[in-house]
Amino acid sequence: MQLNLGKKIKSLRKQRNISQEVLAQYLGVTFQAVSKWENETAMPDITLVPAIAAFFGVSTDELLDFNLYEIEKNVEAIVDEHSRYWESDKAKAEQILRDGLKKYPGNDILLNCLVGVIPVPERSAEVIELCKALVEGTRYDDVKYDAYRIMAEAYKASGEYTLAKNAIEEIPEIYFTKLQVKAELLDGEDMFEAAVKQKSLSFEHLLTMLGELSDYYVEKGEYEKARIELRCALGVYDAFKEDFATKYTHKLYDCFDGLRQALEEHLAALEGK
Repeated sequence: MQLNLGKKIKSLRKQRNISQEVLAQYLGVTFQAVSKWENETAMPDITLVPAIAAFFGVSTDELLDFNLYEIEKNVEAIVDEHSRYWESDKAKAEQILRDGLKKYPGNDILLNCLVGVIPVPERSAEVIELCKALVEGTRYDDVKYDAYRIMAEAYKASGEYTLAKNAIEEIPEIYFTKLQVKAELLDGEDMFEAAVKQKSLSFEHLLTMLGELSDYYVEKGEYEKARIELRCALGVYDAFKEDFATKYTHKLYDCFDGLRQALEEHLAALEGK
């Protein structure tokens, strides 16, 4: 087992042109450990085998009795659990993800969620390093580009404006999403799932953009325009009061209560200006 596993890791790594350092960082081990595996002088801890298989995106019965589909379903459940606390309790959301990473070390989906809940600028350096590892190691384009986005946020929070701009430039400009296309072209449950998920994203993005525009007008001293943008945002939020949860999404009015409070506080601060 040790001989075949070490050779398989080395072969897969060479095929993908990945360095030992990148694989090691992804798994949370040293590159010397990876070297020992490949040189057949040591064997990965049993808990790392699923993460190694998931990293390379291969069928891994030959490595160990491992069901990739089962791992993906379990990871999906962890992501769903953490999302319930993403807005209200990021510390709890982080702990849920870290517990998940103990079971599936280096899983890029869980790591991508993790960098989204670690506070910046307090822990920007940690976020940036994790994002760099994701960018180099993930096989998922959406994870890669989201890592660039989060990396840019961490750089901006740390005062590294140029590095933030550089990270953003790595993200392709696309004016539609896969969810949007699915909702418009597919039927039945396929359409429904895509539409409700896109609705959730659009809701959050619209409120966020209105808040950004308000900040811009404040900087320009155009306070009435800033107030208008915030009132529009709160009006959109209130319009979803009677909206409801689905099996794919939570109730938006409840999920983004923290964002609503922030908008209200900004509006109150502008009164009299």
